[in-house]
Amino acid sequence: MNKITLTLLVGINSIAIPQAFAETPTIEEMWRTIQVQQAEINQLKDQLADTEEKAEATVNAVESLSTAPVQAGKTTLGGYGELHYNNLESDNSTSSTDAVDFHRFVMFAGHQFSDKVRFFSELEIEHSIAGGGKGIGQNDSKPGEVGLEQAYIEWDLAANQTAKAGLFLLPVGIINETHEPNTFYGTERNNVEKHIIPATWWEAGAAMSGELRQGLSYDMAAHSGLYMAEGNHKPRDGRQKVGKAKADDLAFTGRLKYTAIPGLELAATLQYQSDVRQDEGAAAIDGTLFETHIAWQQDQFQLRALYAQWAFDKAINATKEGADTQKGLYLEPSYRINDKIGVFARYSQWDNTAGSATDSETTQFDLGINYWLHPNVVFKLDYQNQHAAGGTGPDGINIGVGYSY
Repeated sequence: MNKITLTLLVGINSIAIPQAFAETPTIEEMWRTIQVQQAEINQLKDQLADTEEKAEATVNAVESLSTAPVQAGKTTLGGYGELHYNNLESDNSTSSTDAVDFHRFVMFAGHQFSDKVRFFSELEIEHSIAGGGKGIGQNDSKPGEVGLEQAYIEWDLAANQTAKAGLFLLPVGIINETHEPNTFYGTERNNVEKHIIPATWWEAGAAMSGELRQGLSYDMAAHSGLYMAEGNHKPRDGRQKVGKAKADDLAFTGRLKYTAIPGLELAATLQYQSDVRQDEGAAAIDGTLFETHIAWQQDQFQLRALYAQWAFDKAINATKEGADTQKGLYLEPSYRINDKIGVFARYSQWDNTAGSATDSETTQFDLGINYWLHPNVVFKLDYQNQHAAGGTGPDGINIGVGYSY
């Protein structure tokens, strides 16, 4: 039995061992196999690198898309505009009007550089078209102009304290800084702020503003001033609009404003300029503007009242007698019937030669209605009755549509 088993084992081993040796690869075969495998590994590495590169590009593209709205959100656009129709008659035919005018088209652009630094600008086209030349109906020249009303950098100095530099609206009156058509009554802006202050009024310089205590704020600015050349006595005609403006004599403006009581705004502004002739006259003519106003809102009732006065050196009387004192005031109650409709009345009086002994005052009474199609879209209809020294008018109706966004 043992002999048979041993014989079988010897036989099996003699068959298996040669087969095992016969199946073992040679060194050349192993080298070829290693080369093939290395080539496959290199190919996989190349594919992996290409995949990683595409993935990184995709991530960058996604990140770019995700940050685009954030960057775009730092820049803001807006604007306002108003179209007027005026049908007015006067004893003086040159003051009569029957015309339609796209009075203002304004674009706002601002940018937030950081949490503390920002930019704001306002570009305006007045009367639809600007420039010299012919071809506008019966007119020989185009009536409008393009103006840059604001362009300034503002930054936060501390809590509730800011500074700005550039071209900005002066802190005076009610409508000079806020004059979008949906924010006030009447198709036309009131004559007192127009002829006395004179709104809209912007200058170039530097300013600071902030809170002295809760509900009591201040503004102060040093800036370019009026240039009332020889033959000119009205502040409105002295606005230079920062177009190569003469700056021999700067002006200084300060305002205090009280808003601690809800619905109430009380403010007073003082401005001084040492020479409104900008060193060109035979004698320096200084000018001081004082303005104060109240804006009170109680439920649906609103009241606005404003007084403004210029005091110029008496040397200006050589240009126009009585121009050393120029003043005006208006009183405007209004009532908001509902969210859509509001009515108002306004009494105004102003005088650019109030220092004279003769009667040179102009008065006007306005009565009208505003209809807000949307909080930022308004239709206006009002009637005006004006009395000036030596005659009446212009009297008639004004119709307007305005918007802001």
